Parts: sequence; C-alpha cells; structure tokens
Amino acid sequence: MRHLAILAALALPLAPALAAEGDRPGIEPKPAALIADGIPEVPADITAATRPYMENRSASFVGWNEVDRSMLIATRFGNTAQIHRVAAPMGARQQLTFEAEPVGVGAWSPKSADIMLVQKDVGGNEFFQIYALKDGRLELLTDGKSRNGYNAWSRDGTTLAYTSTRRNGRDSDIYLIDPRDRASNRMIAQVEGGGWAVNDFSPDMRWAIVSQYVSVEQADLFRLDLASGALAPIGDHKKAIAQRGAEFAPDGTIWLTSDEGSDFQRLGTLDPASGKFTAKGPAEKWDVTSFNIADDGSFIAYVVNEAGMSKLRLLDPKNGAVRTVDLPAGVIGGVSIAPWGEVGFSFTSARSATDAYSVDPKTLKVTRWTQSETGGLDVTKNVEPELVKVKSFDGLEVSGFLYRPDPAKFPGKRPLIMSVHGGPESQSRPGFMGRNNYLLNEMGVALFYPNVRGSTGYGKTFVGLDNGPFKREDSVKDMGAFLDSLAKDKGLDASRFGLTGGSYGGYMCYAAATHFADKLRANLCVVAISNFVTFLENTQEYRRDLRRVEYGDERVPAQRKKLMEISPLTRVSEIRKPMFVVTGANDPRVPASEADQIVAAVRGKGGTAWHLVGTNEGHGFAKKENADYQFWTSLIFWQKYLLD
Repeated sequence: MRHLAILAALALPLAPALAAEGDRPGIEPKPAALIADGIPEVPADITAATRPYMENRSASFVGWNEVDRSMLIATRFGNTAQIHRVAAPMGARQQLTFEAEPVGVGAWSPKSADIMLVQKDVGGNEFFQIYALKDGRLELLTDGKSRNGYNAWSRDGTTLAYTSTRRNGRDSDIYLIDPRDRASNRMIAQVEGGGWAVNDFSPDMRWAIVSQYVSVEQADLFRLDLASGALAPIGDHKKAIAQRGAEFAPDGTIWLTSDEGSDFQRLGTLDPASGKFTAKGPAEKWDVTSFNIADDGSFIAYVVNEAGMSKLRLLDPKNGAVRTVDLPAGVIGGVSIAPWGEVGFSFTSARSATDAYSVDPKTLKVTRWTQSETGGLDVTKNVEPELVKVKSFDGLEVSGFLYRPDPAKFPGKRPLIMSVHGGPESQSRPGFMGRNNYLLNEMGVALFYPNVRGSTGYGKTFVGLDNGPFKREDSVKDMGAFLDSLAKDKGLDASRFGLTGGSYGGYMCYAAATHFADKLRANLCVVAISNFVTFLENTQEYRRDLRRVEYGDERVPAQRKKLMEISPLTRVSEIRKPMFVVTGANDPRVPASEADQIVAAVRGKGGTAWHLVGTNEGHGFAKKENADYQFWTSLIFWQKYLLD
C-alpha cells in the first residue's frame, strides 16, 4: 500500500465543481456535498494556478478478457474512477461502467467472458454490492443492504464465491452463486467474524481454500467442502502465522506466501493435510507481496517489496530458476497472468502516474498498455525521493522517503510537511505524487513520508512493535525522532514544519499535535481517530474485533484506561497550534463523530479548528470535485499557518 498522495491519484477526474449556492466572481464554487465549517472561501486564482496538477489521471490494471485478449483497467474521465476496456497496447480506453460512485473492481468470467461482475458502494459507506454488467446497466446480485465482498471465480466460470454480512451485520458468511442465475445464490458456510474470504477453488471443484484474517500477524486457512459446506482447519491455528494469497496450481499444488519460520513473507507450497509450509525459490530478504500462477503451471510471477521498491520476478517451479523483469524503481500492483501467458500489472513511480503494463514471459519484454494524462506537465522533472534512516528513542532504526524541492528554484532552507500513512498495517512507498507535486514544484515545500514501527514491509517483528494500547505511543515517539533528525538537516527550516495523515495516520496527526506542539506549526488530520474507546465502540460491527486485536480491547478495564490516556481527545488542552480536520460523513471505519468531538473540544479551548465534511464520502474523498476542494483549502491552510 502506498501513501495517501498515491492512493488519491486514482480518483482525480475532470468535472467542474457544482456550487451549493450561486457562483460568484473570483471565488471557486464549493461542491454541494461539502460542508466547510470555519474555512475561508477558495479564491479562483488558486484553482487556476493549480489546474495542471489537478488534471492527472491513472490507469490501474484490473484483469484480462480471456476471449478477445483485451485488458480491463480502472481510470476516470468524469468525477469517479470507472472500469474501462483496452483492446490492445496504447489503444483507446472504452468505458464500460458509468456510475456516480467509483467502480474499481471488475472481472470477466473465466473461459467464456460472457458476463462481467463489478463491485461498488454508495457514498463511501463500504457496504459493497456485487453487480453483473448487462446491456450497459448494472444488475444487482446481492441484497443491496449488507456488506459484500467479491472473492473468487471458479476456473470454469460457473461459480462465484463471495462473503456477506446479511445474516446479522457482523459475520462475513460465505456464499456461492452462478451470476447468470440469481436464484442459484446460497450460503455455503456460516462463520463468526469479519475477516473471511475464499482464496481459490480446487481444480476438481470439490473444495475451496478459505482464509480468516485475524490480524496482520495471523491469517488462518481452512478447507471448505463444496458439497457439505464443512470447514476444516489446515495446520495449527494456535500458532500466529500470516498466510496470504493461497492459490491452486493446475496440478492441485497449493502455493501461498507465509512468514512461518521467517520474519518476512516467503513464497512456497502448503500441504493441506499437515499444514506444512515449504519455501520455494531463492531466499528473499524482503516480503513477497503478491504472486500469480500461469494457467499451464509453467511459471509463477511474484513481486518482492525491497525497502518500498517493487521487483517483479518469474519463477520456474520445476527447477527453481528465477528471472527478474527490468523495470525502473517504483511500485507494482495487481499482477495477473493471462491464459496465453502474458503478465499484466500496474506500475507507478515518482515520474510516472499509475499505468497498466504487461510482460512477455519468454522474452521479458515490457509493454505499456496505457499512458495516463498528467495535466500537460513534464513528469520527468518530478523529484525522486531519498531514503532517510534514523534511530528512534530505543535504538530501533526507522526510515522514510524525503522529497526535496529543486534547490536551484528554491534555495535556502525549505518548510516541510510530514505525511503519516494509515493502517497502521501499511507502508509509505515511493510512487507518483499527483497534486502534491504542486507543493514541491511550485511552493517549494519538502515532503516526508515516514514508516514508523507497526508499518508493514519490514518484517513481522517490526509490524508488531506498536500492538495494543501499551506500545501505541512508541510509534508516536518515532515521529519525534524523525522531527528531531530532520530539524538538523541543513536544507530544511525546522521553524516551519507541519504534519498530516489519514485514518490511523490521522490519529498520529492528532497525537503529534499534542506531543510535538513545540516542533510543529500546524496539523491537517484526515478521517482520524480522536478517542480510541469511542472509535472502537462506534466503528462498524463487522470490523470491531479486528481493530481490537491491533489497538486493544476497550471492554478490558486496564486496556480501556490506557486507551483513554493515550487518546488525543483526552489531551486536547495540549493542542496549541491550528488544526484542519477532514471528515467523510459516511465513514464506516472512523465514524464522523470522532472528528466532531475533537473539533468541538479544540474550539472549546479557544483553539483554531477548520472542519471540512464530505456528506457523500466515506473513509477519504473519492470524488474528484470534493478531493480538489479539499486540496485547495489545504493550500490555504498551509499558506496561512505553515508558510506565513
């Protein structure tokens, strides 16, 4: 996963905003769905100055059509990302879905490609529904109310496995359906918990392999009998092992990644009878993040995350030989092998927006399928990040990516904004900066993306160092170590440091406002946790237990006390610098009440708190007109409180 700037790049469309009230000369109309509380109006000259940076697109690889060999991508030409078809490399992008809400998941049925399925929600509420695309319209296959998750097609294209909370709103039961016949829908397994998913069907269609996500450090596997619906555990579930991406080879061998016996995710095979994992291929020193098996079993494409940079390798499972695809430094996603052997994937770097590519497995030749618009800007002039490593309070090495403005254009010490990723089980990685390039290229603001303890990509020991309420603030101290180190950098102005973050990064943003008020001039906190207890009590029920594993259990008195102690809302009197809070009214993860209560508390203490609410948004702004307005108001905020 990448930092917020890269994630935002997917949904940067071109539609002008619609005003809630009449247009006025010199003022950018505010989108009708936004509530701007305590925020100045946006001058039109800001929108004009930033326009090229707002008009970049991206194209994420989604999948293949096995009949006509076309590619599915997610891109956007309106206000939201939609599914498009590309018939050949650099061919026209033919739009297939035309929804008001983003559509980023789509798949043709295997073999026949006679039906395409998509997944979408409403207003960012993440209560996803699954639809069949028929005659340009979406036909609802699920119940229209619960949260549903697209899982896996059978190889013959007759059966789709998905999960749904329709039974009680909490547990993700497993369902099977032939999407051509809605009456075929049936629950095959009733489960407890929200972390369930069907990984793959066995070649003989007698059983499926199912995973239950317990935490970032543990994912258990089960055998699901397709005749009886019985679930049988594979291996010893008392052992905390993270097993991911289980997939059947044509001969029935199960491949997956696992950290059993290692600090990192390794590629290997699983014996379903004993649960024994056997690592295959060369010993990678970093996580194997994803893989896919060729239909004929002749090779496996897998991706390694080397300190944030992706490497794409092809493994011959017969002799263990590995070849590495020659790609620039960047981030790879969505790897999928077509039946004819072509490897499709997405790729992004500091100088390339996310686009779709393929690799010939015989020659390793890379072919570009899309070239997304970048607002007319020359992306080759974008700055590349540098890796910064520091020792934290306890001697632990933590690192992050620093983007510096061009010193020829912006001499002297530069202001800096630190941007902390969410998760916390995530990682800041060096991809395309999108609109944030405006801060670098036109405002001369340096950007720093830290990976504090608890981040993924650095091994399971590292990712567990912030678990529970009693270790939580150790990651906050890591931010302090970064701030102290960056303050000594001769190219940075320590008197003009700001901090931002979203989701868990938003909690870190609030926490930084209390712990490091003397080191920061302002904080911009997006969809953020302000009180761990109220967050855990009010987050959607299907995900509550999963979050308790990470943060702590508010029902346990000692943990509740500690969670209250470390919550930024408890320490709101220590927030002395201006704050900008961004909220999605439909957010199922971090409820809008988390923002409401801290905005009220800061203002109650006489502090400054801007508040931007998207009434048609969830966990972050996905609609272009809203995301644009958020960016413009953030520029006003930084100009006033960071650069002034």
